Amino acid sequence: MLYSLEDHKKYFVTINKDHIEKNKFYTTKDGKISYKDLFKAKEGDILKTHLGKNYVVFSPSLMDFILYKLKRLTQIIYPKDSAYIALKLNIKKGDKVLEFGTGSGALTSILAWAVGDTGKVITFEKEEKFLENAKKNLEILSLDKQVEFHLGTILEYNEDEKFDAIFIDVKDPLPFIDKASKLLKEGKYIGFLCPTTNQVCQILKKLKELPFADFEVTEILLRKYKINPDRFRPEDLMIGHTAYLLFARKYKEIK
Repeated sequence: MLYSLEDHKKYFVTINKDHIEKNKFYTTKDGKISYKDLFKAKEGDILKTHLGKNYVVFSPSLMDFILYKLKRLTQIIYPKDSAYIALKLNIKKGDKVLEFGTGSGALTSILAWAVGDTGKVITFEKEEKFLENAKKNLEILSLDKQVEFHLGTILEYNEDEKFDAIFIDVKDPLPFIDKASKLLKEGKYIGFLCPTTNQVCQILKKLKELPFADFEVTEILLRKYKINPDRFRPEDLMIGHTAYLLFARKYKEIK
């Protein structure tokens, strides 16, 4: 990734063998940079264009990839929500997490990153083309080894296995809540992404029929600020409402 020290914008560069062998150049609005120089550059190095403009070489962060490079065939869960989801579900290294609604794999990548190489994410997706796309996205991030991809729904999963956390992001989660409850360990969290208030209310009613407590419904709004210290103020556009997040914690059923 190239970062302009003048306009503070990021430029994502893909380098292949042909670029190196034929001594090609990457063209920016400030001039050209040799692909050979890019290939040799180390993290944090400064490269000059042929017009003398400075660019810093950075590796894209996981957040950069999700926002700008992840191939999307679906709406994604934005990092402002997914980071909170991972913390609220109390996911840690070595955990086993169930996700229903893989989509393009944005949240899947956060969950896989959180459980680490000793944990496992089991993710279910009903649409094959979405699942295959998510696999490719996770492979690019080298996070696919922590993930088991399944085509179908969680209704088909073996109830003998219990999970440290469950997150559901599907159009109609109600038919799957009983099954999810059986798959979740006591003391652990379940979470849902809900596009409407009606769905939030329906899920809350259902969860209150089951051994769940510690309920929370959250909406996260993200506002960035212009980085000019002489004219410091909010950006003109912000990421407002994307969804409601609903969480609950399972307790041992009273007999």
